Amino acid sequence: MNTLLDAVRTGRCDLVTSLITPLTDHERRAHLPELTALRAEARAWDWRRRWDAEPTLRALHLAGAGCHTGPAAAASWIAARDLRDARPRDTAPLAALLAGRAPDWRADVAHRLAARTATVADDYPLIRALLDGTQAPAPTTDGFVHAWALATTTATTATDTTPTGRHRPRPRPRPLRVALREDPYTPHLVPHLFETAEPAPSLTWYDTPHTPGRWPAELAHLAAQGTVERRTLIDGSINRLLRGGRTAHLAFYTDLLDVLDLTTDERAEHTADWIALAADAPSPTAGRAQQTLTALFEAGRLPADRLAEMSQAVLFRPEKKLVRAQLVLLGKALRRRAEDRSTLLPATAAAFGHPDTVLQEKALKLVATHLRPGDDALRTDLAFEAEHLGPALRRTAADLLGAIADPTDPTGPAGYEETLPAAPARRPLTTAGRSLAETVELVAALARTNAATAEETETALDLLVRHAHQDRTALAAALLPALADRHWARQDAGHADPDHLSGPELLAAAVLGRLDPADLAPQRPINGRGFGQHCIHDALQRVTTARAREAALRVLTDPLPFLLATPTWDCGTLEPQDLITRLTAYTRQGRVPAPADFAQALLRVRRDPHAAAQAEALATDEGRRLAAWLTADGAPAPHTRHVTDRGPRTWWGGQQDMPRRIVLELAEHLVIQKEFPAVFHPLGRPRTGTPHCWHWRGQELAHLAVLPQDRETQAVWLLPDLTGCAIGEDRGAGEVLSRLAELGGPAGPALHLAVATALGARHTEDRLAAVDALLVLAATGELDTALLGRDLAELLRLGTVKPNRLADAARTAAATGAYATTWAVLAGALAAVLTDGPARGAGELLAVAADCVEHCGAGGPLPEGLAPAAARKGTSQLATQARRLRIALDTAAAAG
Repeated sequence: MNTLLDAVRTGRCDLVTSLITPLTDHERRAHLPELTALRAEARAWDWRRRWDAEPTLRALHLAGAGCHTGPAAAASWIAARDLRDARPRDTAPLAALLAGRAPDWRADVAHRLAARTATVADDYPLIRALLDGTQAPAPTTDGFVHAWALATTTATTATDTTPTGRHRPRPRPRPLRVALREDPYTPHLVPHLFETAEPAPSLTWYDTPHTPGRWPAELAHLAAQGTVERRTLIDGSINRLLRGGRTAHLAFYTDLLDVLDLTTDERAEHTADWIALAADAPSPTAGRAQQTLTALFEAGRLPADRLAEMSQAVLFRPEKKLVRAQLVLLGKALRRRAEDRSTLLPATAAAFGHPDTVLQEKALKLVATHLRPGDDALRTDLAFEAEHLGPALRRTAADLLGAIADPTDPTGPAGYEETLPAAPARRPLTTAGRSLAETVELVAALARTNAATAEETETALDLLVRHAHQDRTALAAALLPALADRHWARQDAGHADPDHLSGPELLAAAVLGRLDPADLAPQRPINGRGFGQHCIHDALQRVTTARAREAALRVLTDPLPFLLATPTWDCGTLEPQDLITRLTAYTRQGRVPAPADFAQALLRVRRDPHAAAQAEALATDEGRRLAAWLTADGAPAPHTRHVTDRGPRTWWGGQQDMPRRIVLELAEHLVIQKEFPAVFHPLGRPRTGTPHCWHWRGQELAHLAVLPQDRETQAVWLLPDLTGCAIGEDRGAGEVLSRLAELGGPAGPALHLAVATALGARHTEDRLAAVDALLVLAATGELDTALLGRDLAELLRLGTVKPNRLADAARTAAATGAYATTWAVLAGALAAVLTDGPARGAGELLAVAADCVEHCGAGGPLPEGLAPAAARKGTSQLATQARRLRIALDTAAAAG
């Protein structure tokens, strides 16, 4: 009987320790084969067995660590994840068992454990125990430094006193100052807090950095005591800020510098570093650096050439607050020493290229104030930079600086030419003639991804159907090794569950004979549910799943030569001539079309009445249905529109209160309800614009291919998601909108409302996608700028779209060269921010509109409310930009 192995199996850790301690190295190694075999056995246990056998795993972990005599092997065994679980593990028995090893051996194991990023935090107590008495230096890996900082922050004492005066073991917090003072590793590890790739999370556990007991205050205290050099903290913080990172990660280092309260000499020593931070660091860090450099200027420690270097960097940043503060600093410097203007004015001109024309104007006024009559060479340099000013300011700059680029030729309105992107190019989707090897390669790739596109899925489905019809045996032989790692493809796996397979996997499983035909029957519920009233994402997914199931069933019962609904183009559209050709081939071969496949083909086919005669000539039921579909009214799906502030019903029966928003409701589509298979019926039912759901997040792009010729209906379905992106924290729906704009069918009011809503999305990526959709519609001649402008006005009044977000999106659209298009949209929206009282961001929106008019020279009547806004006194952005827009419109009208 193997006594040690029995002790391990029974989970007797105390007995394992007593059995291993007296053994020699040779005797310990002799137990390793049996322990390794038990470990391999444990890997095959399911979670229930592992939970019940936790004492065995603990004992096995202890025994293996004690029996390995090599440091590398011991560290590998100790760090093994298969011998651990999520429950806390007492490392004291293991530390006691290894305490008798040689100091060098223990130090080697400790450093090896510290180098394992995944487990170092859990093993930190053991690492410290192994290092005790070895005189070895502390590990400096990122994981160990983070674990040390956490353990120091949460350090506890061993005992406390109860109210009755009796002592009992109960940990209580120990002050951070005491923990740092008593830890011998403090002088060695503190410098490494500034060298880790990411700061230790526990460093930021404070409300105010000056509070005693928090890391910034205690590190400053260590520097004051001489435990850590002050220069180490200063240089470490600045170097870490220069490395960059997320704002939240950099805040600790800036707070530490504040607590250290650098002297003027210490600040001046790092002047170049402050300039670099002001140029490239995240905005909060750059603001701190700018304040430091301003203090150096006030102390007379920032020379003009350094100030100019700093200004050229800061004035290039997009943050208006930083640019405005820098212009103020330049003004002070120019007033203090007028002779520095040859150095500072060219730096000031860096603001001429800023997107905000107010800041451009401030910089130009600063130049005008300090330029002297004899500064001819300086005027020449500044005139060159003045070419970056807006058209209106270039005229002012020409009066001040002399010869600059003519603001009216060729870049001005007289020579303006609208720039729009090319209309989206469509790629043909071809499957005929592709080899068996290509099919297998594609199917194997799609079986291992959750991000398949509609184009890839449709190609794989049609190729599988074609090759299964030609030679199912050969296809199965080729698929089997390619899908050997899929559990449902194994020969001993039995029948696969179709609810857990994607479309290509369903057909591949059918080819391999891994599906029961009864599980693929049309009347069988999908995912355990029928075709009731579910969200639209669920309905769309059920359509794609039902069609794949239908094709898989036909593989098993009556193989089809090919699929009817395979798109002609990558966007999902099916050309009518292709569908007529396929139906003709079906008739010639005596094949009966699969109902879901033919229904999907109708939804994808491009409506062309000229092809109806050919479809009618087929003299089949499908041909007559196609002819009727091609000649039916292709107008946008009818819908109603209203404003609501009520969300969906909650689980307790009430309704959520939400910001006011526009809701579209689709009418019933009778043809789909009466003539299509049951799984398609939810697509034709009336739907309200209730808030979006999440369970199909990531599948929306693939769902676009279900109705690629009905953008309006899809826009109604998408609107709740887009509204969530505008009034909440949601994101990602804009990507669907940009693709939706490229599809077919009329671009009606629903699509325009969807674009308008997304232009005010909270997150930049969604606004960029909305700009893409706007430009696509403009490029194809389908954009109704007046309609879009009215929608934006209504959304602005409701608060769904914020003026500053719309300004950002409009600025992006205009910057592509579409100034006239952008102005045509904004012209109808500005009244909402001019007539309903001042709105936050209204001045920014007016600035974009003025910039568009100045570039393209568009005329037309003044937007409602512009004249009163322009007549306001003062220098607010709203009044300034309103005057600028009115001047631009009056100038364009006079020129016209």
